[in-house]
Amino acid sequence: MPRSIHRLRRWLVWSAVLLSSVVAGMYFLGRSRQRNVLNEVPGKMGYGVKQTASGFQFSKSERGRTLFTVRARDVKEFELNGRAELHQVNIILYGRDASRFDQISGNDFLYDPKSGDITAKGEVQIDLEANPAGVTSPDQAAPKEIKNAIHLKTTDLVFNKDSGNAFTNARVDFRGIQASGSAVGIQYAGHSNTLTLSSQVHLLLTGASPSVIDATHAAVTGQPRQILFDRPVLHRGDASALADQATLFLGPDNSVERLIATGNVRGTMHVAKRHTTEKVNAAGLVGAGGSATRQNKSVEQDQSSEMQARSDHADLYFSSAHNELRTAILTGNVQVDRIGLQNMEGNAGRVILDYSGKNLLQKVHAAESVRLAQHAGPNPKASANGGTGAHDFELTSPIVDFYVVGGRFLDYADTSGNAKITILPAGDSGTVSSTGNSPADSADQRTVITAGKFKAKFVSTPEGGSSLSTMHGAPDAKIVNSSADQPDRISTSRTLDATFVPRGGIDSIVQQGDVAYTDGQPAEKRTQAWADQARYTPADQLTVLTGSPRVIQGGTATTARMIHINRATGQARAEDNVKTTYSDLSEQPNGALLASSSPIHVTARSMIAYNATGLALYAGDARLWQDANIIEAPSILFDREHRSVTAEGTLTQPVSTLLIQASNSPSEKNSGEPQKTPPDKQKSEKYSPVAVTAARLRYSDAERKAHYEGRVLAKGSGFTAAGKSMDVYLLPRSQTSKNQLLAGPGQLDRIVGQGDVVVQQSGRRAVGQQLVYTAADDKFVLSGGSPSIFDAERGKTTGVSLTFFRRDDRVLVDGEASSPVVTQTRVAR
Repeated sequence: MPRSIHRLRRWLVWSAVLLSSVVAGMYFLGRSRQRNVLNEVPGKMGYGVKQTASGFQFSKSERGRTLFTVRARDVKEFELNGRAELHQVNIILYGRDASRFDQISGNDFLYDPKSGDITAKGEVQIDLEANPAGVTSPDQAAPKEIKNAIHLKTTDLVFNKDSGNAFTNARVDFRGIQASGSAVGIQYAGHSNTLTLSSQVHLLLTGASPSVIDATHAAVTGQPRQILFDRPVLHRGDASALADQATLFLGPDNSVERLIATGNVRGTMHVAKRHTTEKVNAAGLVGAGGSATRQNKSVEQDQSSEMQARSDHADLYFSSAHNELRTAILTGNVQVDRIGLQNMEGNAGRVILDYSGKNLLQKVHAAESVRLAQHAGPNPKASANGGTGAHDFELTSPIVDFYVVGGRFLDYADTSGNAKITILPAGDSGTVSSTGNSPADSADQRTVITAGKFKAKFVSTPEGGSSLSTMHGAPDAKIVNSSADQPDRISTSRTLDATFVPRGGIDSIVQQGDVAYTDGQPAEKRTQAWADQARYTPADQLTVLTGSPRVIQGGTATTARMIHINRATGQARAEDNVKTTYSDLSEQPNGALLASSSPIHVTARSMIAYNATGLALYAGDARLWQDANIIEAPSILFDREHRSVTAEGTLTQPVSTLLIQASNSPSEKNSGEPQKTPPDKQKSEKYSPVAVTAARLRYSDAERKAHYEGRVLAKGSGFTAAGKSMDVYLLPRSQTSKNQLLAGPGQLDRIVGQGDVVVQQSGRRAVGQQLVYTAADDKFVLSGGSPSIFDAERGKTTGVSLTFFRRDDRVLVDGEASSPVVTQTRVAR
């Protein structure tokens, strides 16, 4: 038994020694294997690994410069497939030109020696930082100061040690000094130091006016630092823009400096929707408060609008401090449209927009075939008032500079070069103008305005936009009206000022300084005008001349205080102190009252000239005369071509004319028959005046007949004749005596009176229904209605026909069986 215990004790001792040996062996084997892992890392990675106090690092170099460095705190273990786990990893990428100091860091990475991939397990931080001084600094030198880096955060990042590239398909969030955002998937190319955002790019630009950029794809390059977007969409307040591609340029501190957009660049800005209320009466007329006797209803009008712009290329410059837009340059087929109540569109080859602080637009410089068109909006007031409504207009110029206040309201604009404004009718309004012309009369009208330079003034509108208010043009201002099958009507002046209606189109144009107008007709029909000032209204195409106006139509010249010319119809109207002179008249030997070649003069308070017919209507103390022939009436309608006159009188101011008749020789008085005057006696002939007044007068020089109607009264030397109507016939100039010059008054031939005729002489009064007076023998023949004559000495004589002579006491009485001659003699008591 003692021997067995002794053997047991010896077995336990040897077991303890063996176990201790095994444990010690296992310990030293483990230490040996850990040292082998660290020693095997260089071979697995293919680079020299330097042991550090906190772990290890390895680098890749090329041409004496380090491309990147990988640092890790420790390596946990290698698995059977040869992979190793790295902890607390930091990867620094210097770039091939040492101009970068980009860093990738994370807690846990897995290294695969076969692929060379170092894959992050969990969150990864990426810092992109430029290092311009790295080229001249020692290898692997960090920037003196790291600031304004672009920070990215993502997961599952894979970095390849052979290529220096990194990628992930996970979401990435990034931020910089003036931007932040996100994307899905990134790729980092170590060769070119390019970071690619694979999809769903969303970028927020901070600053005074935050902006958002959404894109399908983006790439961040190293040198220069740029962000390239595919299909970007920019949102900034109420505005948005998109393009096929855009490039965002970053400064040394990663601040936004410039944005270039190319390919179908488009922008849109919405103006806040507003409404205005107008009162409309039952008849549909719009007024301030409507009619007091009609039921009104309120109508709301949508006055929202939208601005749209497009170009082939856009270049935007920002201030580096606050991400504020300084300048925007649009080039290539630039077009800007305003859509809403009052449409407007603009075109140019190049547009430069200058901004002040806080992204406020200050100036717009448009160049290369600039065109600005404004389309009139609906104007119910114009239709209600019977007007033609507004017009569309178009401005073209080599250069136009627009100046803006408050960042969005146009203040004024200047043109440079040969600027032109074109005015066109705003569609078919279907209304009739105040001048009586239908829309068809002016549908093809086109007005072109030119000047050396235009300066336009804008005003703000209730819907939050800007509307053209006035425009000044100088020097060499010109207005040209054109229409089909008509010559151009042209007016020129030193300056012009146009006033625009709020809803589009030109209200009026005022020309000043040496105003001249011509309608382009042939010389015999041409209308020309001169004045100090002219006011033109496109709605009715009316030009009003003031300041010593003078108008010449063919051989007719008119002056007045004010003259209106309708540029569409050629009709003219003169007001106040009107004087017209008809010149270039040919002598008419077979005429009478207006047969001379001397000028015909007309004065009146007003005049309307109808150019198409050659008629002119004078009103208000009208007076027409040629040489000694005079016609006076409240209104006179004169036909130059036919030398005819239609005059209208009133009760207080009848039509008045002055004629003459030859005085007969004594032998004629005794015989009662007309006698031919011997040639040697013609010089002794004398002429007496005959004045005729009536309510109306129609005279034609071709017929040499003056027809008077209404309270007709003819006053000659020693007699008067009155009746309801009279036809006064004049001798042709060719048959008057040689003593009677063509420039003298019309010479009376005969008078035929009708209706309640009364002839009075000294001591004699005759009445009848019809009168025939022949001037050659001073003979009166009364008939109709039992004519009678009363003589103070012989009494009253009645018969079928009475014939008596002005210069003696003879009376010839004719009677019939049924109407015998009756003589009543007064007997003195």
